[in-house]
Amino acid sequence: MTARSALGLRAVLSGVALVAAAAAAIVFGIIANRDGSGTAWGAAVVCVVVAAIAATDLAVIARRARGR
Repeated sequence: MTARSALGLRAVLSGVALVAAAAAAIVFGIIANRDGSGTAWGAAVVCVVVAAIAATDLAVIARRARGR
């Protein structure tokens, strides 16, 4: 018996995470720029990191899907 990955579902979840994290990073960046809040800058950085991880995951999924 071998394990099978649900690449389609994983791609959808990564795509949603990428869009949501990028949008949140923009919103937090605007808030931080307007208010000068260090907390908002920190939240923006965290969102950018999450978006980068989701983009990397989408690239891995695409590579694995081509290998099937």
